Amino acid sequence: MVNQIKILFLLCSMLFFVSVNAQDHISQQKYQLPLLIGKDLNPVLRLAINVNKDKPLSGLAINVPINGTDIDEVQLFSLDQDSAFITTAKLEKLIPIAKVNVSKSKELLLKFNKPLKSGQHFFWLTLKLKDKADLQHRINLTVSTVILGDKKINVRQPVTPISQYVAVALRQHNQENVHTHRIPGIATAKDGSLLAVYDARRTKGGDLQGDIDIGLSKSIDKGKTWLPMQVVLDMGAWGGLPEKFNGVSDACILVDKNTGDIFVAGLWMYGVINKDGKWVEGLNEQSTDWNHQWRDRGSQPGFDVKQTSQFMITKSSDNGKTWSKPLNITKMCKKEEWWLWAPAPGAGITLKDGTLVFPTQGRDATGKPFSNITYSKDHGVTWQTSAAATDESTTENMAVELSDGSVMLNMRANSNRTDTSINNGRAIAVTKDLGKTWTIHPTSHKALQEPTCMASILRHDYSIGKVKKSILLFCNPDSKIARNYIMLKMSSDDGKSWERKVLFDEWKGRGYSCITSVDEQTIGVLYESSQADLVFQTVKLKDLL
Repeated sequence: MVNQIKILFLLCSMLFFVSVNAQDHISQQKYQLPLLIGKDLNPVLRLAINVNKDKPLSGLAINVPINGTDIDEVQLFSLDQDSAFITTAKLEKLIPIAKVNVSKSKELLLKFNKPLKSGQHFFWLTLKLKDKADLQHRINLTVSTVILGDKKINVRQPVTPISQYVAVALRQHNQENVHTHRIPGIATAKDGSLLAVYDARRTKGGDLQGDIDIGLSKSIDKGKTWLPMQVVLDMGAWGGLPEKFNGVSDACILVDKNTGDIFVAGLWMYGVINKDGKWVEGLNEQSTDWNHQWRDRGSQPGFDVKQTSQFMITKSSDNGKTWSKPLNITKMCKKEEWWLWAPAPGAGITLKDGTLVFPTQGRDATGKPFSNITYSKDHGVTWQTSAAATDESTTENMAVELSDGSVMLNMRANSNRTDTSINNGRAIAVTKDLGKTWTIHPTSHKALQEPTCMASILRHDYSIGKVKKSILLFCNPDSKIARNYIMLKMSSDDGKSWERKVLFDEWKGRGYSCITSVDEQTIGVLYESSQADLVFQTVKLKDLL
């Protein structure tokens, strides 16, 4: 009797399995990706349809419910094979099989009239947003039903509902004749303007040396729209060498909260220092010599432009409208024996006592990388640089002031290139004397995993009634092995613990980011996305708290 019951149960299970599979031949998959204003093709979901008919079906029609008024157009693309990761470049090579302009209709019907043969078919649904789409909105677009031939089929909704955030494609590939935009920094000026800085890599996507300037984009409406790019650091054809041998990279922006002055630092490389540490003579426009400051002996001890890369600063006293000629502070701060001293990209801070702090990095007398801070007590007239924050090999970093006035440095650690164990994590150190001495923080290598990538940190101040409060915010690729899952995290205890709050982009990109306080109630994040060179996205404080 027991065996008969087991057999009956097994048969019922098999029938149920077959029944489910017979009907479950249409599936949709969504991903946490930003939907970008200014981008024509935003991937929304992938539809997989398995046709089990001997004769081709006459075609299909797809029903998509529409909520809200942010969407301008929806398109459907057909792929010959599966692709869980679809790039804009690939979509641009395809002709959409269906396109619908969104009106006031609450449901769209996308029709594909070509026969569908037996087998697996893959489709991507994309959308274009209206220029005035609301940055605070989320969009949850899914397929409700599919008509295959003459049969209407209800499509199962994704197991985990995913609402995609509206954001801005601040910089896209080849925009304004710039090949690639990289290395974001962002800050809020005293008049409330947002200032985004980045590498304008004009002819190729790679690092220095190359034709690279520091570009700046400005928004006067809290990130909804952005003015055309300004160039704020450009050494031109200095010293008789073409622009491709006068690159400036790795911008860091700092707003003096007391005077309103804005500083942008960048690293200038003149010519090429080869792998043996020798400056290459006779370079011209046709020369193909290349090296950069972190590779081999690409930057060396000394102060001269033919010996070492140069630390440059430009200044604006009118909220970013105009900028000064660049000031070279290499001799002011760099130790002669260091191979390199450079800005760490992102943003600097103003301490409560008015001290200005840039995050910086370099290579010591042996060529080993280090992280430190560079500060000014006189509103940027003179600068001093600190001791290294740790003995380990670290590079890009950002600083944040803690509740007790100490400065925490959050650093990219080179050990994480190979360490995917429980020891993987950001290196973190704290100083109470502007970097004369440092203490390793208890969370160092224990709290914030990384795939060895730049990351950003910010103290956001706000008030509830008359009570002043603050939180720490951190953004990086939340992974040990790849630059994907760009995540915003929050700490309410000065960085002793962290909560995952907002996933911006789960696909792989370059992964750099920078955070700013747009206002007391709004956080802004500029990051390198899988969907555009640079994306600007906002999060409301209430959604974090």
